Amino acid sequence: MSPAAVEPEWFSTWFDSPYYHLLYHDRDQAEAQAFIDALLRYLHPKPMAQLLDLACGKGRHSIYLSEQGYSVTGVDLSAESIAAAQASAQEHLHFRVHDMREPLPCGPFDFIFNLFTSFGYFQHESENVVALRNAAAALRPGGKMVIDFLNTERTVRELVAHEHKLAGGIEFHLHRHLYHDFIVKEIDFQTPDGEQLHYEERVRALSKERFEEYFLMAGLRLVEVFGDYRLTPYDEQASPRMIFILKK
Repeated sequence: MSPAAVEPEWFSTWFDSPYYHLLYHDRDQAEAQAFIDALLRYLHPKPMAQLLDLACGKGRHSIYLSEQGYSVTGVDLSAESIAAAQASAQEHLHFRVHDMREPLPCGPFDFIFNLFTSFGYFQHESENVVALRNAAAALRPGGKMVIDFLNTERTVRELVAHEHKLAGGIEFHLHRHLYHDFIVKEIDFQTPDGEQLHYEERVRALSKERFEEYFLMAGLRLVEVFGDYRLTPYDEQASPRMIFILKK
């Protein structure tokens, strides 16, 4: 198969689709802001510290961080999301299209945030390490990185195989399963004009131990692991999240 015939990666099409934003329109903004507030209390960034929101989507977290008085850059692979985020850009808030597998063209940063399971999408595991090395290279010495990921142990144990969700007059049919080390969510629905569409989300089922191997290869030191957005200690059986605090 020639390179031109290779299928696009799932995230490059799904995240640019208006149906992605429709399906997840009800994400809890208050919870997200409370999480960021807790992180800022823990990290104590200095005023006008340089922050990077890595995989920023439409910039909701970047915008909130900027409102707290920091200089923020948001990057994301989705051109559609960055175009939407650009409406909020100002002197201390910038956005650009960027693939985290490529070296960052900006920086250095005092803090890098990778929030709400925006990691582990790539087909080849080596790409995860490349992305982390690029992030580490963009950190100042002594800088910190936050990676917020699902708690794979609990997520796999409690996986809901089938779910239906109504959003914007469209019924989404969701099917979750494990496939070759990935947690897969298949998304099927019919558009208002009768077109049947199918998308997938794939996130690698990364254990805490696998992450620790990545961090070692990227030259990042693990400082602490929290288990939820209130920053309570991580418990493999009970915690909904794995929130890693890393230092260069």
